[in-house]
Amino acid sequence: MNFPLAHQSNDLPPAAAMHLAIDQARTVSGRTSPNPPVGAVVIQNGVVVGMGATHPPGGPHAERVALQMAGDQARGADLYVTLEPCTFYGRTPPCTEAIIAAGVRRVYYIARDDDPRMGAGAASCLHTAGIETIQMPDLDGAVADLLAPFRCRVTAGRPLVTIKYAMTLDGRIATITGASRWISGVAARRQVHVLRDHVDAIMVGVGTVLADDPQLTTRLDDHWRPVQHPLRVIADSHGHTPLSARVLAADLPGQTLIATVDPSPSWVAAVTATGAQVLHLPPDSTGRVALVPLLTHLAAIGVNHVLVEGGTRLLGALTAAGLVDEVWAFIGPKLVGGAKAPGPLGDPGVARIADAQQLSIRRVERYDQDVLLVATATNVPWWEASVR
Repeated sequence: MNFPLAHQSNDLPPAAAMHLAIDQARTVSGRTSPNPPVGAVVIQNGVVVGMGATHPPGGPHAERVALQMAGDQARGADLYVTLEPCTFYGRTPPCTEAIIAAGVRRVYYIARDDDPRMGAGAASCLHTAGIETIQMPDLDGAVADLLAPFRCRVTAGRPLVTIKYAMTLDGRIATITGASRWISGVAARRQVHVLRDHVDAIMVGVGTVLADDPQLTTRLDDHWRPVQHPLRVIADSHGHTPLSARVLAADLPGQTLIATVDPSPSWVAAVTATGAQVLHLPPDSTGRVALVPLLTHLAAIGVNHVLVEGGTRLLGALTAAGLVDEVWAFIGPKLVGGAKAPGPLGDPGVARIADAQQLSIRRVERYDQDVLLVATATNVPWWEASVR
C-alpha cells in the first residue's frame, strides 16, 4: 500500500517525511506509557510505503509497525523515526534488529533515547550493519514536547508534573467564600479534558475531594480517539476520603489510588472494598504524604505524566519542593477582589523575587474570553532540545 506525498521525488526533503512521523507520534500521545510516544515513516523513492506509531506496552514499537506495513519495499528505503530505535530487549525485541533485517538504507531520527539500557546507542549498532544514520534537528520543538514525560521519568525517576488551575485577572482561584464555579468558560474547561486525555494520572488533595466531589474522568464528546481515563490519585494523609465520594463509585471508569500516611484500619478496609487501592507512604516534615516517594511510586508503575488539579496546599507543596515541571494557567476576565480570597499556591511562598522559580512561557492560547498560558521549568533537561 502506497501513501503518496505532496511532492513525490527521489530528493524528498527529509523535513516533510519527519513531519509525517511526528504526526504519527501525536496520535498515541498519552497511550504508550511507560514507553514514549514515537512515530515512524518508511520512504521508498519519494513515496510513503509504511507508517506507524508505538502501540501500548507489550505491543510493537513504531519502527516495527512501519516496517511491517512496508514489507519488501523497506529494502533500500529510508526510515524516519522521532526517537532513535531501541537497541535492547524489553517487552519486545530491539527495533535495530528489525531495521537491519528489513534492509533499510538510512535511518533519520531526532531525539536520543535517555534510557540507560541503550548502551552505545542506535547509531553504533546500525553503522556496524552498514546502515547510515542521520540525526535531524527538532522541528518546532514538537518532539521535545512529546518526549518530555518519558525523559523525565527515565532521568529523574519520577513522572513529569503538570499543575493546572483557573484564576481571575486579579489572581484568585475562588472568592472569599470559596466559590469557584466557574472562573473559566466552557471552551477552556473542554481543553482541560483534552489535557486529561494525554496524561497517565490526575492528582488532587483530599481537600478538593471534600469540597468539590470531582469525578476526575475525561469527558469529551465525539473525540477523534477513544478517551482515556487516567489513574486518579488522591493525596489523603489521614484517610478522610468519604466512602460516598464519586472517585470511589463502582461504575466510574478508570482506577483510583489513595496515598496516605496513618489511616484507620477500618477506613482502609472499606476503601479497598470499593476497588480502590490504598498506598501507605512515609510522612513529610508536616505529617502529610511525602511527595517524592509518591511520585517515585507512580514512576515505578509506569506513569510518565501526572496532572495535578488542586488544591492549593498540594500545588504549593509541589512548587516549594521544586517538583513542578509545567503550569497550565487559565485566566478568566473576572475581578473578585478580597485580600483573603485564595490564589493558586497555598504554601508560605518565597521571601524574595530572586528566589522565585523561573519558568518559560511556551504557549499562549485563547478560548473564547479565557486565556491559557503554558509555562515550563527552565532548570530541567527534559524540556531542552532533544538533539544532543
